[in-house]
Amino acid sequence: MTQTSRKILVTSALPYANGSIHLGHLVEYIQTDIWVRFQKSRGHHCTYVCADDAHGTPIMLRAQREGIAPEELVARIKTEHEADFAAFNIGFDNFHTTHSDENRELASLIYGRLKEGGHIATRVIKQAFDPEKEMFLPDRFIKGTCPNCGAEDQYGDNCEVCGATYSPTDLKNPVSALSGATPIEKESEHYFFQLGDFEAMLKEWIHQGHGTSATIQAAIASKLGEWFESGLQDWDISRDAPYFGFEIPGADNKYFYVWLDAPIGYMASFKNLCDKTDGLDFDEYWSADSEAEVYHFIGKDIAYFHTLFWPAMLHGAGFRKPTAVFCHGFLTVNGAKMSKSRGTFVNARAYLDQLNPEYLRYYFAAKLGDGIDDLDLNLEDFSARVNSDLVGKVVNIASRCAGFIKKRFDGKLSPSCSEPSLYEEFVHAGTAIADHFERREYSRAIREIMALADKANVYIDEKQPWVIAKEEGRDQELQDICSTGLNLFRVLMTYLAPVLPDMADKVEEFLNIESLGWHDCAEPLTDHAVNKFKPLMTRVEKEKIDAMLEASKEELTGMTEENKPTEGPLADNPIAETITIDDFAKIDLRIAKIVKADHVEGADKLLQLTLDIGGETRNVFAGIKSAYKPEELEGKLTVMVANLAPRKMKFGLSEGMVLAAGPGGKDLYILNPDDGAKPGMRVK
Repeated sequence: MTQTSRKILVTSALPYANGSIHLGHLVEYIQTDIWVRFQKSRGHHCTYVCADDAHGTPIMLRAQREGIAPEELVARIKTEHEADFAAFNIGFDNFHTTHSDENRELASLIYGRLKEGGHIATRVIKQAFDPEKEMFLPDRFIKGTCPNCGAEDQYGDNCEVCGATYSPTDLKNPVSALSGATPIEKESEHYFFQLGDFEAMLKEWIHQGHGTSATIQAAIASKLGEWFESGLQDWDISRDAPYFGFEIPGADNKYFYVWLDAPIGYMASFKNLCDKTDGLDFDEYWSADSEAEVYHFIGKDIAYFHTLFWPAMLHGAGFRKPTAVFCHGFLTVNGAKMSKSRGTFVNARAYLDQLNPEYLRYYFAAKLGDGIDDLDLNLEDFSARVNSDLVGKVVNIASRCAGFIKKRFDGKLSPSCSEPSLYEEFVHAGTAIADHFERREYSRAIREIMALADKANVYIDEKQPWVIAKEEGRDQELQDICSTGLNLFRVLMTYLAPVLPDMADKVEEFLNIESLGWHDCAEPLTDHAVNKFKPLMTRVEKEKIDAMLEASKEELTGMTEENKPTEGPLADNPIAETITIDDFAKIDLRIAKIVKADHVEGADKLLQLTLDIGGETRNVFAGIKSAYKPEELEGKLTVMVANLAPRKMKFGLSEGMVLAAGPGGKDLYILNPDDGAKPGMRVK
């Protein structure tokens, strides 16, 4: 039975263009991709767009450290992100960037309409200003002592020890995380979006619908109720130069805050897709009277922006509001927050180097519900569940039947279905399974699919085709049993195709069919030729998991007051306490290319080096100024300690250590490797 085709636009939160994709990110993108693939399998017109979030101070500063333009940095990160997403089979219909003409035009349009509607106010505020860097400091670039509990080294907006929130001006002993200087207060005129103007509309929108048609989840609605009770505050949507972003039209040296244009990036990416796709109309999805559906999948930590600011901005600018916003929880690994020291802070690429991405897609699906609870990646359970469910149950059905069909019947299935009631039971189960997928209750869908897989295996166990194959005169019975097994396998893979797209492609090739569309399995395959069976999935190997964790591990070592350097590596430092060979084995030495070298203002011994260690750059302060001029170093290879904990210095953050030798002064030599060495190569 088919349904009326729906027009659906789906987005995931935009990854920030200042770092790599990790497993925590993938909870969201895998969850979204499964839902999109499910909708497409059902015959709906579902479009999935996303983009890199490419603006803001952190990106500007990182580009400065690397000595490149921000545009070059975000383009490089975008290429990396797209490769990682593609490897995990995240099937975006369009992946764009917020640093685009479409986004600039839409941000200016929305701002202009909000201003015309009287929803933008200006007022002078006091902000922390770095007198050395000559720039206003975002809250996260100020550190000091918590005014509530006295904890040191806390950010300018909240304390990670006691949880208190405050203004950066309340912080005790504040310092700039960029220069180490004490911030001063400076006045600046800023632009504010008056969120309170939309309180009545937001309350109505939030409480629209119930159950699967609810705009937001109950837990998020409860949290929003607290925010309404405390009063909706005006939102500062402007930032002062220097800033990497879009200039505010009609304002002098003012830029849109990254969170203003980031969600507009959803619209911009879709606009970019519409401009290059015949028959796809932007207004059909985004006009105020649109009948299309728009869904956002996001983490629960950014619900405030997506359920208050974003719908208010859209409404005030004359656009439609989202149909619903789906929030999810965070990822833990083995029951704890992801940790670099334990190797459980795993980047996408570190996983892909060792393990099949479909393992993770399946495991996340088996654990995901429609709420905002955190999801735990228990690595023992991960291995056991994938091996048991996918290899031991699902693939096992096909492998037990395919050989007989190929060898004894020239790859031909029976001319009719010998078990119509069993087959119908599997097809009929698709109604409930589809409902679970629609509600994003993937774990319930997986449980029902695996229950069917158990039934299929029980059927084969009871019929014992391996016994029948040895007896004369029972060829038709053997063909019927194995044909039924493969048809049941086909139904199971139809239900699993949104979760396992790679495996689904292999199954389509094996079964010699065009697609595993949701409604295609209404009738069994009869008198149909299949191809030779090839292994569809191998078991998870513990050695591969261990290798992934080892590759991800970054020892968070530190230095004591007694042995920490004053400027350069080992400066004024006598031989420290002895260490064991096990301690030494923890040191990760890598070949690094010096791509940029600069003098450090106010430092007698330091040079600031930008080091390429193979696809990643590090900022390192090295005490080798007495021996080298910056221009002599650029382009050379050296050796660095890559897993040294980042250290905040008065001149900035040092992210490693360059090895040097010699008595000192001009007789100080970097360890220049032999020709043939490449950045990122491990030194053993």
